[in-house]
Amino acid sequence: MTVAEATRENFHDLVAEGTKLVDVWGPQCKECLVLMPHVERIAEELNVDLVKLEAPKARRVCIELKVMGMPTLLLLKDGQEVSRVGGQTLTAERVREWLGAELS
Repeated sequence: MTVAEATRENFHDLVAEGTKLVDVWGPQCKECLVLMPHVERIAEELNVDLVKLEAPKARRVCIELKVMGMPTLLLLKDGQEVSRVGGQTLTAERVREWLGAELS
């Protein structure tokens, strides 16, 4: 499992191969900041690579991904989205259930 900080310049390269969990977050999003350590732990437990995308620094990427709010978690395989979950009521338990089901 790896953790990578994505930018608008390197995002597509980071997600081009393999299965990646993308955490779209913002520094002003309290829910994102609370959830972040849980997402990192869950990604490690489930052995999936994590790509953290700070939305305000990568707005065009977020528009391309059709991210409408934060927090948003995307599961990508070889650069293509296969699933997503998000919203202000997102909990660590919900993330674990969703990701566990998607990876099984």
